[in-house]
Amino acid sequence: MAKWTAFPYDNAAFIYDAASLKKHWARLHAGDAEPWPKDAAVVQAWIHFHAGEFQKAYEAGIAAEGAGITVANKAQAIYANYLEKKEKTKLEMFLEVAERADIQQGTEPKNPNAYYWQAYAIGRYGQGISVAKALAQGLGSKVKNALEKAIELQPKHADAHIALGAFHAEVIDKVGKLLGRTQGADTATGLKMFEQALKLNPSSAIAMIERANGLIMLEGDKRMKQAEALYADAAACTPMDAMECLDVELAREELED
Repeated sequence: MAKWTAFPYDNAAFIYDAASLKKHWARLHAGDAEPWPKDAAVVQAWIHFHAGEFQKAYEAGIAAEGAGITVANKAQAIYANYLEKKEKTKLEMFLEVAERADIQQGTEPKNPNAYYWQAYAIGRYGQGISVAKALAQGLGSKVKNALEKAIELQPKHADAHIALGAFHAEVIDKVGKLLGRTQGADTATGLKMFEQALKLNPSSAIAMIERANGLIMLEGDKRMKQAEALYADAAACTPMDAMECLDVELAREELED
């Protein structure tokens, strides 16, 4: 496997050991509601993930198997989304995550993150090839169904609420409200999902960013001031790990543009 691009920011504040990771676990996993791992090898994979050592986290997760697959999927998906520079490689990585998550659903049908990471990966892949093309290929319903299943299995899964809100917003933005209905997309549901995500994880920069984007897509320029305030709030967040750092930096870049 080619060497992945290194995390580009200082990660000194994001280096945990097993004890400190356990202490901060609930806060670090308020988004994905992942339970504390029973396997020390999986704990180690998460230590790599939170430090921004995404390739090490991926490799350790694959080697650990079981709950390690979730770490591997998250590490590869987040890395592909934020740091992979080649579009072709990025899309291939998303497809790999989706495939692994699909297999994971077969062995762990009650694992919400098996559905969430499948949806996340297919959703990002769909954005990469164009939302309209993805919808024509039937990927929209796959994303929606997987996210709804993740929420059904874990109603406190904030990230699944964010992603489902983004699904409704993206579809309506790209094909309009009328055609959006044929894909099961609805403005009121999208807005409700974003709101719920922030209730579940109020310190999430990505929830603020996605809600800001969603407000503009669903309700237009009249929501611009609220969207700008959400971006400012996201940029002011204090990240607790590498992934959150990437989210905060994304918000800061957006404000500078």
